[in-house]
Amino acid sequence: MPESPIRKLVPYAEAAIKKGRIIYQLNIGQPDIKTPSNALAAVKNNDIDVLSYSHSAGFESYREKLAQYYTNHDIKVSSNDLIITTGGSEALLFTMGSIADAGDEVIIPEPFYANYNGFATSSGVTVVPVKSKIEDGFALPPISEFEDLITPRTKAILICNPGNPTGYLYTQEEIQQLAEIVKKHDLFLVADEVYREFAYEGAKHYSVMSIPGLEEHAIMIDSVSKRYSMCGARIGCLASKNKQVMATAMKFAQARLSPPTFAQIASEAALDTPQSYFDEVIEEYSSRRNTLIAGLEGIEGVKVAKPMGAFYCIAQLPIDDAEDFAKWLLESFQLNNETVMVAPAAGFYSTPNTGLNQVRIAYVLKEEDLLRSIEILKVALKEYKA
Repeated sequence: MPESPIRKLVPYAEAAIKKGRIIYQLNIGQPDIKTPSNALAAVKNNDIDVLSYSHSAGFESYREKLAQYYTNHDIKVSSNDLIITTGGSEALLFTMGSIADAGDEVIIPEPFYANYNGFATSSGVTVVPVKSKIEDGFALPPISEFEDLITPRTKAILICNPGNPTGYLYTQEEIQQLAEIVKKHDLFLVADEVYREFAYEGAKHYSVMSIPGLEEHAIMIDSVSKRYSMCGARIGCLASKNKQVMATAMKFAQARLSPPTFAQIASEAALDTPQSYFDEVIEEYSSRRNTLIAGLEGIEGVKVAKPMGAFYCIAQLPIDDAEDFAKWLLESFQLNNETVMVAPAAGFYSTPNTGLNQVRIAYVLKEEDLLRSIEILKVALKEYKA
């Protein structure tokens, strides 16, 4: 199993905190936005006498309400097309186990969410990367590059939209191109859409579940973690109209018994969150993004692609080894007793020796903290190179 580039430096951070350091944690997508109060109240104000199992697919009431939520967002599904999972992570594990056997292949544009490597490893699946480039803003690589990689062992193309770690938001044309190639080769198109709401500058998110003719090929992964700032709930969702896929995934769901009860109660209540909550959140993240990107572009030698969604960006630094730099920031550097924590980007690639001079930054801190982080990073790069 590969280590998580997001979490493997935690021991260094813990040691720095024990020394009294203040750390601006830009390494992990843990929003500081408040969880909707109605979700928390649903857990606090319940009259449960026995904390029992739920259905293996999740509460029927939650699935029906969630199906209506999707329908309101032009994703027409029924409750039978949904399986509630323990986070989007479990949904991805169920998917890989359902569509691929050991030795089968999944094509993924890189850089990609680092845990895809871990999910593939635990399922015996081989990740076949197709590289997107910072110079192109991490846009979808030419479709011919996907076609060149398809073999008899290829089972799916997996995308994250909007992307983690790049923040790239796929266009309708790009989604359609992927739809055509998976239909041509009878593959699955798996889309991790947990950042669906986070699209900026009026850009629109296009779901694989909304494409006519893709019903047997499309699999959607979703989660409440980012949408409602409920990472600790560990509630996700697997959605597909392919009945064979869902019947197979249900076996995995039964094997782990059920998703957590209290978290489902909170997630069901969260569906009543008013649109004004999301409007404010999107405005806040858009402002944070602009602050971060402007600050990074102002540092000599730093290259960054402007994200159109999610709340991450990849920054290319004027150094050779971003992991060594990230450790050094925590072990040896401080500016007025403050430092920053970033995620080395090499772990978001499958191709060896790629992304060695890049880091992923999550703009989940308030703007004044982002400005301070940029100032610290600018000084740190000068001192590190010296």
